[in-house]
Amino acid sequence: MVRSHGARRRVRAALLLSVAGLFWLVAAPMAHAQDELAAYNATVKVLQDGQLQVTATLDPSGSFPSTVTQRFATRERVLDNSERVFEVSNLKAVNGDTDLAAEVSQDGDYTVLSVPTGGLSGSVTLTYTVRGAALRQADGSTLVQWRVLQGLSAGVESVDVTVTSEAAVLEVDCVSGPPSAPSTCSWFQGGTHDTPDPTFHDGPRGAGEIVAPSVRYPGSSVAANETVVELWSLDRAFRPGLAELLTAFGLLVLGGAALYALHRRIGRDATSLEDPTVVASFRPVGAGASEFVVANDVRPGMVGTLLDERVDPVDVTASVLDLAVRGYLLITELPRESDYAPTDWTFTRTDRATDDLAPYESAILDAVAPAEGRLTVSEIGPAVVDAVPRIQSELYDEVVSRGWFAKRPDDTRSLWGRLGWIVLAVAAVATVVLVAFTTFGLVGLAIVLLALGLLFVAQEMPSRTAAGTSVLAGLRALQAELLTHPTDEAPAGREYEQLSRVLPYAVVLGGQDRWIRALVAADDDAGVADPTDLDWYHAPATWHLQDLPGSLRNLLTTLQGTLFSR
Repeated sequence: MVRSHGARRRVRAALLLSVAGLFWLVAAPMAHAQDELAAYNATVKVLQDGQLQVTATLDPSGSFPSTVTQRFATRERVLDNSERVFEVSNLKAVNGDTDLAAEVSQDGDYTVLSVPTGGLSGSVTLTYTVRGAALRQADGSTLVQWRVLQGLSAGVESVDVTVTSEAAVLEVDCVSGPPSAPSTCSWFQGGTHDTPDPTFHDGPRGAGEIVAPSVRYPGSSVAANETVVELWSLDRAFRPGLAELLTAFGLLVLGGAALYALHRRIGRDATSLEDPTVVASFRPVGAGASEFVVANDVRPGMVGTLLDERVDPVDVTASVLDLAVRGYLLITELPRESDYAPTDWTFTRTDRATDDLAPYESAILDAVAPAEGRLTVSEIGPAVVDAVPRIQSELYDEVVSRGWFAKRPDDTRSLWGRLGWIVLAVAAVATVVLVAFTTFGLVGLAIVLLALGLLFVAQEMPSRTAAGTSVLAGLRALQAELLTHPTDEAPAGREYEQLSRVLPYAVVLGGQDRWIRALVAADDDAGVADPTDLDWYHAPATWHLQDLPGSLRNLLTTLQGTLFSR
């Protein structure tokens, strides 16, 4: 009894499986018919101007799905970072004599044709026009290449394409399959006397796959109408083509010549027809003896400003040293609190009248040695923050008032510097535009280099007058003397005074070490402390002149850092 029930259950299971299998065999073709078309047959007429008029017939396999869409790519990537552009127009879909009012839309780089096909019987015919598929070849011929089947929402059992034209066919080819990896079509033929119109066959093809026939014609019979646009990339923007290189090189040459001419015309010193103006000299006063004489009251700060056309820290520190040597200021080195403590100094204003000082010298004296109170070098930093710009301004005014410059060098540099920054900003914008929209990025770089060149030239634009050029020649002569003149020719008994006068000029023009050593050598009481032997520099009780090189080196370094550490 149990075996009988089990047998009946097995029979019922077998019957159910048979019915399910029969249902699958019937339903599968029906579903397949809904997803695929039986045939996609197209005729492509090639016009003399390269346009294509395409007529495609869609035959259903059973019944149509509710909607059939075909997506036509309007851009195709080609080599060298460029794209080929197609124009698909006049799209229409009919069923017999009935216009199906198909929807045409744009989806990025695709023109989309959506055809309502639900419930239709018979075939659906699509028509459209293509421009841009006639490609110019190197030998002058024209290759017509178009993906007749592409972007279809349904698979196709069979694809047949015929290409017609009044022109003679030179060559035919065809590829099909997935868009990213097509292969040769099933078969194609034509372009002969017997069959002048090429025909192409392929299939089956899945949804979205392509069939792309190509036919080559004489260029005289079919005109090329391709449109190729370049895509942006750094390689494209800075492409070293002949035109780009020649333009960039030409700009650099012409721009460089213009900058040179600009500097020669505006920034070159005026020529002096006079002999060099003597700034200072060593005047003989006896056998093997000479004294240092300054002409026209030209001071070290002025010397440094004329020499390099700017007020440097060394010009101000040399002026401080000169004020001390001339008796307006006493520099006092303070005892160190410990072996590891830094050296410090005080500047004390003397009672000497200051009526003969230049405005910039008065500003320096007021900054480092105020009339009331006394500051150490380590304390004067905050006190002279506002004074340093005034000192620099007064010194620029001084060299202009002496007729060495027609305009203040700092104003000239500032004017041309602002112009240089404006040109650089314009050059940067021009470079961005050239890089973004053209292949002339190298030209933009050339423009930027020229703008940077203008910024550099701006620093050289201050020009000396003829008088300034004459004084500069005198400074060169003095510089040579400071480096070569014997340091042991100071008049007897006046060594400290004469060697000290030279020292501020040597700080600016060079040779300071040899003149400091000369002061040390002038010590006539070796082994005895010399804290007050120099009337402009005092030191602790145990200080010797042999300590002067280290003391002055520390003083000048500390003072420059303090005055210009804003």
